[in-house]
Amino acid sequence: MNINVLEYISEQLPKSEKMPVLFLGHGSPMNAIEENQFVRGFREISKKIPTPNAILCISAHWYTKGTYVTSGEMQKTIHDFYGFPQELFEVEYPAKGNPELAKETAELLAPTSVIETDSWGLDHGAWSVIKHLYPAANIPVIQMSIDYTQPAQYHFDLAKKLQKLREKGILIIGSGNVVHNLRMIDWKNINTVGAGWDWAIEARAKTNEWILDGNFQNLIHFEKQGTALQNAIPTPDHYLPLIYTLGLKEKNDNISLFNDEIIGGSLSMTSVLIN
Repeated sequence: MNINVLEYISEQLPKSEKMPVLFLGHGSPMNAIEENQFVRGFREISKKIPTPNAILCISAHWYTKGTYVTSGEMQKTIHDFYGFPQELFEVEYPAKGNPELAKETAELLAPTSVIETDSWGLDHGAWSVIKHLYPAANIPVIQMSIDYTQPAQYHFDLAKKLQKLREKGILIIGSGNVVHNLRMIDWKNINTVGAGWDWAIEARAKTNEWILDGNFQNLIHFEKQGTALQNAIPTPDHYLPLIYTLGLKEKNDNISLFNDEIIGGSLSMTSVLIN
């Protein structure tokens, strides 16, 4: 059977309801085991969207030279942190992988070279939030890495190539934080909702306005938007998952915010739903 016949068959298969896209402000790994308004927000959002066939997660914590996707049949739970209670290290999220989705993702991103690998799994940027959306771990999950050698515009454009996955019941999740400056954390208020430095409050207000207005060029060129944004995004690793999410917004999609709070002075939990 030649490739043209396979493509024809694929096109004739009924399409799933177009899935939304999520950006989740994942915050501290402790959100995996704590009960708070943010994890309740994750659970509530899962009730408002269709159940996906599989999940593709772009996490701030898989930051690589080049682009990779996980291709293993099962996904190991990666505890990529230190200094936290043993209870957190004992959490397992035994989601299956999806090698077919990994291959399709790589093909959609051509001519970008994408390396399929089974040496990674699910880092805490993925499992610590997905476990609240789907606690039974009954939805296959793959991860795609972020190429740290490329600018935000590249990631925004790359995301657009993944649009077809939404029509196949794939939930695409970006996981990071819009405001994320660990060097300037206010440890006295680490768990105080609404506690933010002036620059963090300003950065949150500006980025929220641009997200809701569809002013994505200001978000893509964040490094040109003044001191508040420079403090909020000292490195782009936690910010770029938002750019992937925004790159998947289509003209008729709606966009809304949830979990939109600052904690600890310099960390925002702001999350985004596109549907």
